Amino acid sequence: MNHNRKERRSHVFMTAELEFGGRTVEVKLRNLSADGALIESDDLPVEGSQLLFRKGDLKVPGRIAWLRQHRAGVSFAQPLAPAQLLRHVPTPRPKSIPQSKRPPIRAKDMSLEERLYSENWLWSEPIIPPKD
Repeated sequence: MNHNRKERRSHVFMTAELEFGGRTVEVKLRNLSADGALIESDDLPVEGSQLLFRKGDLKVPGRIAWLRQHRAGVSFAQPLAPAQLLRHVPTPRPKSIPQSKRPPIRAKDMSLEERLYSENWLWSEPIIPPKD
């Protein structure tokens, strides 16, 4: 679902700042696209307010497009260039690939003899190889 957006948004969780009405407010940045951002704060300006969105060295004029409780949509006055946008979107972490497809060993799947052997092995003294 893209909610009639022109650009794809990247989900992020970081802070940014809004400058409006002669003051600066820190906000949580929830997603970011070339055309705007989703922000969250308990201290947001009213819908339609003109502002300056700041994230690091990025400064973009914009306005509050919509406001619902403690979340708001910021519409940028001009689209961000891809390089500007990507600099503030973290690179996704590679998904870990399981090393083995072996099913887990469960005590309920083991016989009494196998469980006793396992417990003895777990609690036995480690075997230290002789030094040369």
